[in-house]
Amino acid sequence: MTANINLPRILRIGSGASRNLTAVLTELGLKKPLLVSDDFIVSLGWLGELETQLKDQGFSYNSFTGVVPDPTTDAITEGLAVLHQDQHDCVVALGGGSTIDTAKMMAVMATRDQPLRNYKVPHTLDDGLPIIAIPTTAGTGSEATRAAVVTDTETHEKMLCMGLGLMPLAALVDFELTITMPLRLTADTGLDSLCHSLEAYVSRRANSFADTFALASMSAIAKHLRNACNEPDNRVAREAMMLAATQGGIAFSNASVTLIHGMSRPIGGLFHVPHGMSNAMLLPDITAWSIIGAPARYATCARAMQFASASDSDEQANHKLIAGLRQLCSDLQVPTPASYGIDQSQWQQAIPIMTQQALDSGSPANNPHIPSAEQISALYQTVWNN
Repeated sequence: MTANINLPRILRIGSGASRNLTAVLTELGLKKPLLVSDDFIVSLGWLGELETQLKDQGFSYNSFTGVVPDPTTDAITEGLAVLHQDQHDCVVALGGGSTIDTAKMMAVMATRDQPLRNYKVPHTLDDGLPIIAIPTTAGTGSEATRAAVVTDTETHEKMLCMGLGLMPLAALVDFELTITMPLRLTADTGLDSLCHSLEAYVSRRANSFADTFALASMSAIAKHLRNACNEPDNRVAREAMMLAATQGGIAFSNASVTLIHGMSRPIGGLFHVPHGMSNAMLLPDITAWSIIGAPARYATCARAMQFASASDSDEQANHKLIAGLRQLCSDLQVPTPASYGIDQSQWQQAIPIMTQQALDSGSPANNPHIPSAEQISALYQTVWNN
């Protein structure tokens, strides 16, 4: 199988990378950016720092700060109104995954006039305005992917959108922007990254290029995530987690996610659970169910995360993988859907639509052990209070 590899044209990684915005814009011949961010980033002063960069170098720009958590079609419509007020030639996203995905969808919808739901998977979005991504969380890896997730305000469906138009032209990955992340956000985004790398490695679309990034990512996350949560000023842990997030994004963008993400999106869309947390709710049980499809590759994951040793058999390693994932989720206080506060009757009623939305996303078909609709429904039952 031929691997199809896509990456940002420019990747700048390390302390102070975000201060290179104007140099990168100049390098790319871009002159009139629209900055996309949210009120929290504004309150930290980081958007102001970018605006100062642009002013000092004589750039014309505008800002949209109406990003909401788990981006919605309504928020994107608001952003497009600002984008269309002037002839911007690119969008610059400063924030977490919600901000980057909002900016991505604004960039590709700038020249399209149908409702956004018409462009979800299996449709592809292969053109749009250039995107520069500056992530402030170590999690989604959206700065290095050709994917975005957006919730339809009318139907509450969490839609997956794909295409080369969603791949940032440049990404400035500066771990210093993550040092103020609170524990819950650090944990959830870090576990999201772990799902990206683990799923990419066991995916039916796995390839040797993506494998390298996936293994490096999951190894670093297992080693550093607890420290990043418990010692927020730990620069070694923060830098390692930021790099791991980008590596995880590269891995899944060039291999794919699987059943965990397929089942997670409907939970987020219907019950407003943060994306990384909904992934983590599923991580141990869906991994345990899927191992039969690729036991050797899951065992390699267990060894990369140092849950298992080289002397363990694959079967032993896989038992240790599930135990290690359960312990990690316990240490980081990942709730079950029940303990999160989701009403049991509402959960039960939602299982058919969650199952259909999971299948429609296409992600379950990449799983090493491909589930039927009935099996996905049973797994939703399993994770309810497990």
